[in-house]
Amino acid sequence: MKENSVTARLKKVMLEKGVKNAHLAKAVGVTPQAVGAWFKKNSIGQQSIVDCANYLNISLDWLMNGERKDNVVEFDSNKVRESGAEYMGTIEPWDSTTPLNEDDVEVPFYMEVELSAGAGLEVQLETAGPKLRFSRSTLKRQGVDVANAACVRVTGNSMEPVIPDGAAVGIDTSRTTVKDGDMFAIDWAGALFVKILTRRPGGGLRIKSFNHEEYPEEILDEEEAKNIRVIGRVFWYSVLL
Repeated sequence: MKENSVTARLKKVMLEKGVKNAHLAKAVGVTPQAVGAWFKKNSIGQQSIVDCANYLNISLDWLMNGERKDNVVEFDSNKVRESGAEYMGTIEPWDSTTPLNEDDVEVPFYMEVELSAGAGLEVQLETAGPKLRFSRSTLKRQGVDVANAACVRVTGNSMEPVIPDGAAVGIDTSRTTVKDGDMFAIDWAGALFVKILTRRPGGGLRIKSFNHEEYPEEILDEEEAKNIRVIGRVFWYSVLL
């Protein structure tokens, strides 16, 4: 492994938290051999990076880009899931005629509300389209109350390669307090975005995109940060819709 790489940072966190290859593999839905290959070949897929960051409860920005270690969330052993088969959830379009299973819940999908991962879109009328189906137990493991869950579509390329243009994202509207290095949906002076947020001293805010080359980070002072309204934390995304 290269010293300053995604796999090196992942291995370091695993060692700190006592997470074995087999445990991580089960949690994120791959084989132990696949996890071993990540470190041997110094190569890991984008979805696996996201899955590992969520499971290990660490900053995705830090894992991908080597941001300050103080962005990493402190480990809580009670949050380690013993089974990760459903942890991102099975989700599919459906309509009012599709019967719900016992563990299924309906989450609204706002077809006319697009969260920009680019230069921003003006806020549009919130008209609910088809519902999306989540497992109630999956949302519970993510700490998301179904009453606070909503899905919207992302446009633009500023969050690529993690969240590509056209992806759907799940938002927990109860999580509006900025947690450094996490992704949030925000209303920025009337335009909607998905961005990585980090608090700054004195009430300021740093706004980052994964596509650093085309979208440099924005540093806002306390007064400028007042124009930011956090809609909710991104807890899920899909490129299948």
